[in-house]
Amino acid sequence: MKKTLARYRKSAFRSFIRKHSKYAPILFFIGGFIFDTLTLGRIDRTYDLTVLCLHMTSLSITLYLYNLVDDGKWQGTLLERYEEYLPLAIQFFFGGLSSAYVIYFSRSVSLSKTASFFIILVLLLIANEFLKKRISNKYLQFGVYYFISFTFFTFMIPVFLKELNSTIFLISGAVSLVSTLVLLTFIYGKSPSTRNEIKLGKMIFIIISIYGLINLFYFLRLIPPVPLALDKGIVAHNVIQKNGNYEVTYESEESHIFWRKHKLDFSYSPDQRVYIFSSIFAPTDLKKSIFHRWRKYNELTNEWVTVEDIGYDITGGRDGGFRGYTYKSNITPGEWEVQVLTEEEQVLGVIGFNIVLNSQPKPLKLKTSKF
Repeated sequence: MKKTLARYRKSAFRSFIRKHSKYAPILFFIGGFIFDTLTLGRIDRTYDLTVLCLHMTSLSITLYLYNLVDDGKWQGTLLERYEEYLPLAIQFFFGGLSSAYVIYFSRSVSLSKTASFFIILVLLLIANEFLKKRISNKYLQFGVYYFISFTFFTFMIPVFLKELNSTIFLISGAVSLVSTLVLLTFIYGKSPSTRNEIKLGKMIFIIISIYGLINLFYFLRLIPPVPLALDKGIVAHNVIQKNGNYEVTYESEESHIFWRKHKLDFSYSPDQRVYIFSSIFAPTDLKKSIFHRWRKYNELTNEWVTVEDIGYDITGGRDGGFRGYTYKSNITPGEWEVQVLTEEEQVLGVIGFNIVLNSQPKPLKLKTSKF
């Protein structure tokens, strides 16, 4: 009875997939996305590390299995009955890995100019749903795989080495490049159908071009310094460190603006200090120097002018992020921003605010929160 029921379920699932084959890939992609959204939290947790490594390993194996289907490699084996599910599995792992990156980046309060990194990721993944051949297009298949692999190693290697700098980024990129080229040449050598569909030199050129483009974006500071992320950024009237916590006093926002606690318009009185409080997520034991770059917008030249850089060190491992603050006095009214940067000047986030002179001091709606 149990065997009959299991056989019926397999048959019903196969019929459903065949009937909705046009939409099945995107459903599996979304499935992978939802799965990780519900289960992942911190990049340095054992569970998260295990899931990501399993996703990446499974994706690599599935890619190999799928590319040998047209060669009849799996005829007469147990894998033959599951061949039609292989592209769906690839979509699931693509969705799972990409959602993990979104989850970790979503810790940041500001993507600032590093949003270009996300745009590339989204375009590469969505492109797979609109190309005529979809996942069977091997150029797209290996191109997306390499981008996913690059991002995977730029997350994982800093976590394991507990260090983050330009050298580590280059090492991560090199590891992803070598591993992808090894998989590509291995599949190419084993699969006559793959050799007929793609030119190895062209495929290698595409992958190396992606490698070069990502590195260009990194050194132009258009890629965030993963796995660091700006968790909170608040312009405040006062910050006090007390009993292991930071008590941050700020102007509370109106209740209908539910997505932000503090006002961006700062009511300023002469000789008053303006504080910037920030908390930064960093994997356990990862040490890094951070600084706040205070900048004011010059309305005459329409340019941002750097006023001062103030730095401090962080050590990762705290769920709420590593906390710190800087402050300035003798601030002039106008539009300001504080960039939160690494020592290599990679942008973690930008905290923007307006200084409004309070010439006739009046009671402010202040709130104090502990972080």
